[in-house]
Amino acid sequence: MSVQEHGQRLKIFTWHTHSSYLYYLSQGNYDIYIPVNKQDTPGYTGKGKTLPFGANVFEVPAEMVKDMSFDCILYQSTKDYLVDQYAILSPAQRKLPRIYLEHNTPSKSPVSTKHVVNDRRICLVHVTHYNRLMWDNNRTPTTVIEHGVTMPEVPYTGEQQRGITTINHLPQRGRTVGWDIFKQVRNILPVDFAGAGNEEEGLGVIPYAQLSAFRGKYRFYFHPVRHTSLALSVCEAMMQGMPVVGLATTDLVTVIENGKNGFIHTDITYLIKKMRLLLDDPELAIKIGREAQLTAMKRFNIIRFTAGWERLFHTVCGGEMAETLYNEQWFGKQTLTRENKP
Repeated sequence: MSVQEHGQRLKIFTWHTHSSYLYYLSQGNYDIYIPVNKQDTPGYTGKGKTLPFGANVFEVPAEMVKDMSFDCILYQSTKDYLVDQYAILSPAQRKLPRIYLEHNTPSKSPVSTKHVVNDRRICLVHVTHYNRLMWDNNRTPTTVIEHGVTMPEVPYTGEQQRGITTINHLPQRGRTVGWDIFKQVRNILPVDFAGAGNEEEGLGVIPYAQLSAFRGKYRFYFHPVRHTSLALSVCEAMMQGMPVVGLATTDLVTVIENGKNGFIHTDITYLIKKMRLLLDDPELAIKIGREAQLTAMKRFNIIRFTAGWERLFHTVCGGEMAETLYNEQWFGKQTLTRENKP
């Protein structure tokens, strides 16, 4: 008899790859198991002390993983898929229902990079439609589950006449995340940046518990990124009620309506003018921020997000044929909720 027929919660095994995403994923009605080791190597750091993970996230010593029972394996990186699964999973566990969650855009060629997964028995989940469009997904069945974030505890006030960017390791990651663009803007307008690896030139790490209060005082959120996936930081800022100013690239063009809930363009001069406008007009910033929040409540609803994942987990574990399971029409119907039904 299946887990669903027993009415039990599904047991999902994955690695700790993207802290914020794992936290939002853990808001769903299933249990998540993550491996830990004494070396705290990437993927094995456990829950940590930064994010308030709930009781449905369990740490498992890496050497004990192969002796446990799971319903589904969730890969989140090339290393998970090519190396780590063979190191810590048993042969039987490697035959369980499997999902690969791809967080990123192709890092080399944006249109011809083949994904590491090429297997009809695995579901490849992209976090944006742009990402799925750009990757060569081989023969692997694919679907899209867009981001979901919770409502920040502290509302936007915009009292500080400055902009803010929160991108980890911004200087080290260079042109991809727009370090050169950020410096160009910073030479003209008052903008700060925070995040891990930004201690020398920026503000460094802002603890999660303090982040919404810290970020919400800034007038706008600046997103200088050229080519990465849609950032959770953008979704979080919008959910807080902040206006977002960014490049008209990747999936952001489907989120921001220029002049309504933010400003986007490929012309940096245009963006600088709009940032200056927001700095000079706090009432306009509040108005645009409200529209941004309405967009986020519909587009990045945490209930829609976790419901989508829960349905996907149950369906994959139910053994349905991949060609039937992952077609866009089926999945789109399954993810409608009270909050976003037309």
